[in-house]
Amino acid sequence: MRYVSLATFFLVVLAVSILGFRGSISTKPPLELIPDMDHQAKYKPQAESPFFADGRADRPLPAGVVAYGRTSTSGTPDATFLQSDDATYLGKNADGSWVVGFPKSVKVDARFMARGQDRFTIYCAPCHGALGDGNGITKQYGMGATPSYHDERLRTMAEGEIFNTITNGKGNMLSQADKLSAEDRWAVIAYVRALQRAQNGTAADVPPSHKAELGLK
Repeated sequence: MRYVSLATFFLVVLAVSILGFRGSISTKPPLELIPDMDHQAKYKPQAESPFFADGRADRPLPAGVVAYGRTSTSGTPDATFLQSDDATYLGKNADGSWVVGFPKSVKVDARFMARGQDRFTIYCAPCHGALGDGNGITKQYGMGATPSYHDERLRTMAEGEIFNTITNGKGNMLSQADKLSAEDRWAVIAYVRALQRAQNGTAADVPPSHKAELGLK
């Protein structure tokens, strides 16, 4: 009986010790058995940093960076910045039709084509293939049928509609707007047109000044 009384007393004291202080305020931090990454070494916005010479944690944006989450009333990234220039940022004319060719704001030159090739190689070639024939590396790993750019349907598709597809995605293709700025999307389209021209070109497409190099008259 004596031991039963001692055990009961011990249990009562233990219960009061654990439960009796619930709701009380403590100046000590709670014990975290599993912190769940609540406390991380990171910089807060506009905080100081001894690592950089100017002492600022916030850094200037790299050239050509694409901001994440830019949306407009139309839901299309980039349109916020030049809402009036639908041709450049939506691929549409004022009457809502697709742009045929390239907007006036876009200058198609060697630099522009090189940029398009670079972006195409990174973001498009894995699925569409280096030649745009739909035979990218993903096809070897079970990717479904990827359209070839050399199909008549895509060869005759307006550039503005292709821009819209890159922006918003279609079918299994997700939107690339978070990876490619509006200018880069047009650059990719210019390079795609070059791939199509290379696969479907004829002697009539060769400038007269270069026909002699190919033995053409």
